[in-house]
Amino acid sequence: MGSIGSFNLPGSMRALEYTEARKFSIVEKPLPKIREHDVLIKVKACGVCGTDLHIHDGEFGAQFPLVPGHETVGVIAAYGSHVTGFSIGDRVVADNSEVCGHCHYCRRGKELFCENFVAHGVMVDGGFAEYAVYPAHRVFKFQNLSDVDATLLEPAACAAHGLDKIAPQMGSKVLLFGAGPTGLMLAQLLRQNGGCHTVIAAPGGLKMDLARSLDAADEYVELPREADAAGVRMEQLRGEHPYGFDIVVEATGSARVLEDAIHFVSKSGKLVVYGVYGDGDRVSLSPNMIFKEEFQVLGSFSQMHKFPAAIDYLADRKRIKVDGIVNKTFKLNEWEACLDAMRNKSVVKAAIVFD
Repeated sequence: MGSIGSFNLPGSMRALEYTEARKFSIVEKPLPKIREHDVLIKVKACGVCGTDLHIHDGEFGAQFPLVPGHETVGVIAAYGSHVTGFSIGDRVVADNSEVCGHCHYCRRGKELFCENFVAHGVMVDGGFAEYAVYPAHRVFKFQNLSDVDATLLEPAACAAHGLDKIAPQMGSKVLLFGAGPTGLMLAQLLRQNGGCHTVIAAPGGLKMDLARSLDAADEYVELPREADAAGVRMEQLRGEHPYGFDIVVEATGSARVLEDAIHFVSKSGKLVVYGVYGDGDRVSLSPNMIFKEEFQVLGSFSQMHKFPAAIDYLADRKRIKVDGIVNKTFKLNEWEACLDAMRNKSVVKAAIVFD
């Protein structure tokens, strides 16, 4: 292990641990072991996202027992003997993914589909603990962001990957369903990288107010929560944009909205499946429509190698506005209240904070 500097590491730590789906408690457990290429992070904040609700229910490939949390921010507390480039106390954000580098997909430059993929906070312990360990090459230094706002670097990296997948052309018209945190960041990226007219469509309220305050789009369409009224507003939107949109992003995680979204895609346009859906969700799409109108259906899941871009856009250049996205924080022992707030949508985005 490398020098621990002025840090006096405790013998144990507090963590939020699940023994199985929906069964969790605050436990005292040993600090994670540090391999020679690892860094130990003293966690300052860890973001909470919709994926964590799926993990709570045992979905999304969750493996128990588990300490969740995949948006980890903190400072370097210790590091392995082969680690260079870090100092004790460096402010860092962690990429939650580990890949093997030698499987079929890794050897073809498709590491996101690594056959030995390991996700911290999903398959192995993550950041809902006082300390967390990550491979050093998956950890990035940053400045100019608060610990809480830095939890948005992981979802911003996912948005950057989404931008790469979409590859927007200059002058694109964009429609994005949903005003959640990662959707708002993707909307800003699209608006700055080819989207000449960007529309966000979502129910009115907290998230749409935030979208306006961030200047995330050119046009905002408030969809009523009642199904019939929402259908009427969707028809009006079609009439207002008779040629559809070059890029349509479904970022709500609703299979019903995804089925509706196909009718807004222009000929030769792109439909982007961007939300997190239930394992049992299914949609019905017309293959003949896809064939005749030559539009693409794209998936965008997670990210790979996009943390530097996320840091450039959020911390270094302030190109993505994030003020107010994380609008409530919780302590470890308030996890049940955090879950309730996520379920009843009384928060835009939450974070678990320490100290």
